[in-house]
Amino acid sequence: MAFVKDMLRMWAHSWKRFISIAMITLLGVAVLTGIYAGCRDAFRSTDRFFDAQGLHDVQVLSTAGLSNGDIAALRKVNGVAKVQAERSQEVTFDLDGRKSATMQEIGTDGIDQPYLQEGRMPKKAGEIAVTRKFIRDSGKRIGSRLTVTPESASSDTSDTNDTNGADGTNETNGTDEAPSFPTKLTIVGVVLDPQNLSNPDGYSAMTSFRSTATTDYTFFAPSDGVTGTLYTSATLLVKGGAAESTFDESYENTVKQVTDRIDGTVKTDRQKARRQELLDAGNKKIADARAEADKKFADAQSQIDANRQQFNQQVDQIVSMQAGAAAAGAAANGAAAGAAAAAGATTPQLDETTRETMRETIIAASPELTQAKQQLDQAQSQLNEQKASTEQTLKTKENELKTSIPQVRWYVQDRQSLGGFSALKSDLDSIQSLGNAFPIVFLLVAVMMSLTAMARMVEEDRSLIGTYVGLGYGRLAVASRYLLFALLACLIGGGLGLIAGFLGIPAFLLVVLQGMYVMPGLRLEYDWLYGSLGIALFVVGVLAATIYACVQEMRQTPAALMRPKAPRAGSRILLERIRPVWNRMGFLGKVTARNIFRFKSRLIMTVGGVAGCTALIVCGLAINDTVADLGIKQYRDIYQYDLMVVSDDSDASAMRTKVASDGRVTSSLDVRIESGDLTVAGSGDGDSGKAGSSGSESIQLVAVPEKHLSNLGEMVTLQPVSSGILGTSGVGKTGSLKLDDDGVIVAQSAASALGVKAGSKVRLTNGDGVQATAKVSAVNRNLIGSDVYVSETYYAKLFDSKDAKNTKNSKSSKDSEALTWNAMLAKLSGSDASQTDYAESLEEDSSVMKAVSCAHMADSFKFDLMGAVVALIVALAGGLALVVLFTLANTNVSERVREMATLKVLGFFDREVHHYVNREMMILTVMGVILGLPLGRLVGGMLTMALNMPSLYFEVEVKPLSYVIAAVATMAFALLVQLFVNPVLDRIDPISSLKSVE
Repeated sequence: MAFVKDMLRMWAHSWKRFISIAMITLLGVAVLTGIYAGCRDAFRSTDRFFDAQGLHDVQVLSTAGLSNGDIAALRKVNGVAKVQAERSQEVTFDLDGRKSATMQEIGTDGIDQPYLQEGRMPKKAGEIAVTRKFIRDSGKRIGSRLTVTPESASSDTSDTNDTNGADGTNETNGTDEAPSFPTKLTIVGVVLDPQNLSNPDGYSAMTSFRSTATTDYTFFAPSDGVTGTLYTSATLLVKGGAAESTFDESYENTVKQVTDRIDGTVKTDRQKARRQELLDAGNKKIADARAEADKKFADAQSQIDANRQQFNQQVDQIVSMQAGAAAAGAAANGAAAGAAAAAGATTPQLDETTRETMRETIIAASPELTQAKQQLDQAQSQLNEQKASTEQTLKTKENELKTSIPQVRWYVQDRQSLGGFSALKSDLDSIQSLGNAFPIVFLLVAVMMSLTAMARMVEEDRSLIGTYVGLGYGRLAVASRYLLFALLACLIGGGLGLIAGFLGIPAFLLVVLQGMYVMPGLRLEYDWLYGSLGIALFVVGVLAATIYACVQEMRQTPAALMRPKAPRAGSRILLERIRPVWNRMGFLGKVTARNIFRFKSRLIMTVGGVAGCTALIVCGLAINDTVADLGIKQYRDIYQYDLMVVSDDSDASAMRTKVASDGRVTSSLDVRIESGDLTVAGSGDGDSGKAGSSGSESIQLVAVPEKHLSNLGEMVTLQPVSSGILGTSGVGKTGSLKLDDDGVIVAQSAASALGVKAGSKVRLTNGDGVQATAKVSAVNRNLIGSDVYVSETYYAKLFDSKDAKNTKNSKSSKDSEALTWNAMLAKLSGSDASQTDYAESLEEDSSVMKAVSCAHMADSFKFDLMGAVVALIVALAGGLALVVLFTLANTNVSERVREMATLKVLGFFDREVHHYVNREMMILTVMGVILGLPLGRLVGGMLTMALNMPSLYFEVEVKPLSYVIAAVATMAFALLVQLFVNPVLDRIDPISSLKSVE
C-alpha cells in the first residue's frame, strides 16, 4: 500500500508531464481519426443513399438505341440482379435564353430513383419533378407550368434514317419509335438526382458548362404519357453489389465481373443482332415500298390501257364509218355495184395497212383526237420514267443500306463514369490521404517527447528506484510506476482525442462537404476498431519510449542508482576551436553554447520537435498558397484569351456575328467544345501512364480547325510537362508544344489524376457519346479543368460515323461531315471589370449558351474544402508546437534545478535567470525553425502525390509570407511557453535544491 501511495504522490507531482503526454496523444489521435472519420461518414452515408435510391451499378448505352431483345439478353447475364430499360428525350425551353434539359422517365424497377426533397413525385402525364438547381436558376416553384420543345436534332437512333423519298422509303429503322414525352409540363416536386449530388448553392468547378451534347437540367417524368418502344439506355443492379461499399475495391471487383461478361459475348452478339435488325427493317421497308410502287404503277398502267382501248375503239368506229360511206358512193355510180351493196356488203373488208393509214389520217385530221393521242403517249412515257426512276432509287437504296447503317456500338459503363460520383470519390480520397500522412509526424513527435519526458522522470527518481530495488521490489514492479503513468496519460488523452476525432473534426469537415455535395441521411458514426487501433498506436509508441528510459536506468545496480549520477565529463565543442568567434563571446554566451551542443539528446529532441511542428505549419500554409494561386495561374497565365463563348450548333453563326458586331474582340479563334469523358483502363501493358491505372475523368474536348492549329498557342499557353520524382513534375519551355494530327494534348490536371503521360492510349467519349481510342501526344500544363485539345482531322479520324480511315489524309469536309464551330476563344479590349460585364451581357443573348470571362474566373475562384482542411491542419500543428515547446521547456528546467539554484545563490536576479534559461530555448527553437522551413516545403512538394482531384492539379507554391508566418507562429509559441516557465523558475528554492542527495 505504501508503494501505491508513493506512486500516486509521484504522479501528482508530475502532473505537467502527464498533461503533456495526454495532449500530444489527444492531438495525434484526433488527427489520425478525425479526417478519416469525416471521410468515412461521408462515404457511408453516400453509400446508403445510393443503395436506397438504387443507383445503377452498370449502365449500357448503344449508338442505335436498345430494343426489347437487348434488354432480354442483359437479364440473362450471370450476376445481374435487375435490369431497367430507360427512355429519355432532350428538350429545349426559354429561360433567359435557350436552355436544354433531359426528360428522364422514372423507372418502375427501382433503379436510379430520384430522391424527393420537396412536394410529391409526378404520377400523371405532364407532371414533372425538377432539381433544386433548376428552381434556383429559373425562379419557378411547385405548381409552375413550363412548355418545352423536343430537340429536333437529338442524337437518338436516327442514325438509320434515310431521306428524300416520296415513295415511302425514307425510313429504315424498323418499327421502333424513339421516346416522346409530353410538352406541356407542371412542376409537382423538387428532387435530388442520385447520379449528381453536387450542391447547386455550394462550390462547383468554375470551368464546368454544358455543351451542345449535354443538357443544363434533368426533368423526371412518370411513364404515363411517354411513348416509344426504343430505349436510350439500360441500367443494371449487380448481385451482391449493395452488400459492398461502393467506394471499396471489393465492390469494383464485383461489378467488373459482370461488365466483363457483358463485354465478352453479350455485347458482340447484340451489336450484330441489332444491326441485322436494322438491316432487315430497312430491307423490309424497301421491299414494301417496291410492292406499293408496283401496285401503283400497275393501276396506272391499267388506266392508261383502258383509255387507249377506248381511244382506239373510237378511231376504229370512225374508220368503219368512212369506209362504209366510201362504199356507198361507189354504188351510186354503178348498178352492179349498187346491186352488190344492196345485197348486204355494207362494210368492205380493209387490210391492216390501209386501216392503219386511215387511222393516222383520221387522227391527224382531228385536233381533238391528236391531243387525246398525245396525252395517252405522254402519260405512258411519264409512267415508264417513274417506273425506271423508282426502280433505280430502290436499287440505290439497297446498295447503300449496308453502308448507311453504321456498326452498332455498345458502351458498358460503371459508376466511375458518372461525373458526380467520380468527383465525390476523388475529393474524399484526397482529403483522406492527407489524414493518413499527417498523423505520422504527430506520432514521431509524440514518441520523441514521451522519451524526453519519461527519461527525465525516471532519472529524477533514480535514487528512489535504487531504494525500491534494494528493498526487494522487482524491476518490473518499479517500472510499472512509470508505465502505468504513461499508459494512463495515453488513455485519457486518446479518449479525448477520439471524442474530437469522431465528433468535432468530422462535424467541421462535413459542414464544408455539405456545402459542396448534398448527402441525405448524413450522421456521425464511431468506428470501434479504428478508434482502438488509433489509441493503441500511440500507447505502443509512448510505452516503448518509457520502457527504453526505464531499461537505461534500471540496468545499473541498486548501489549505483542510490548514488548521485556522475556529471558528464567536460569536453570541447566545435565552436571553441573557432578562436576568433569564441574569444569574442561573453561568459554567459559560452555557457549557453556549451549547454546547447554538449547535451546532444536534448538538442536533437528540441530541434527535431520544433522542426516537425514548423514543417506541418508550412505544409498547411503551402496548401493554402497553392489553392489561392490556382485561379490566377490558370486564368491569367495559362489561358491567354479573355473570353470563351459557347453556343448551340444551330446558333453558332449568329453567336459569331453578335460578338463580331460588338467590336470588343481584338483577336479570336473558332473552336468546337464538347463535354466528354477520358477513360484509362487498368491493363498493366504499358498503354496507360502507369501499370494498372484506371479511372474516368470528365473533360472539355476542344477541337481546333485544321487551318488554325498554330493559332492555338496564341490563346492557350502550351507547355509540355513530365512526371518527376515524389509526385513533382517538370515543365518544358513555353511554346515548344504544338498540336498536330497524330494525337491529342491532355491537360495536366486530368493526366495526373489518371496516370496518363505522352504516348499513352486513352479512350475518349465525345459530346454525342461516341467513344474512340486516342493516342496522347503530349501533356500540357493545366491546373483547373480538364481540357483535351484535338485537331479537326484527328477528331474526324476518331469519331467519324463513316469509314474513319478514309479521313486520315483528308483536308476537306467532302469525305466526312464538317464540324460546327460552336465556340469562340477571344481576346478583348478594356479593363477586367468591363470584360466581366461584357461576358454577363452576352449570356442574355439568345444565341449564346455560355460566356466565361477569365478575369472573373481569376478573381472568384476558391476551394472551400481545401481551405477548411488547411485551417484544421494549421490549428492542430500550432497546438502540437505549443505542447512540444511546453514539454521541452519544463524538462529543461527540471534537469537543471540545481544549476538554477546555484545561479540564484551567486546573486543572479530572477530576470537574469529567465534570460539565461530562455535564451537556450529560443536558440534551439530558431534552429528547429530553420530546419523545419525547408522540410515543410519538401513535404508540401509531395502533395501532388496525395491530392489527385478531378479537374484540379496542385502546383505547389509557398509564398515568402507563409515562411514568415510559420516562423513567427513558432517563435510566438516559444514566447508564450516562457510565460508558463518563468514562474516555475521563480519558485526554485536554492536551499532545498542544493541539498546533498545523501
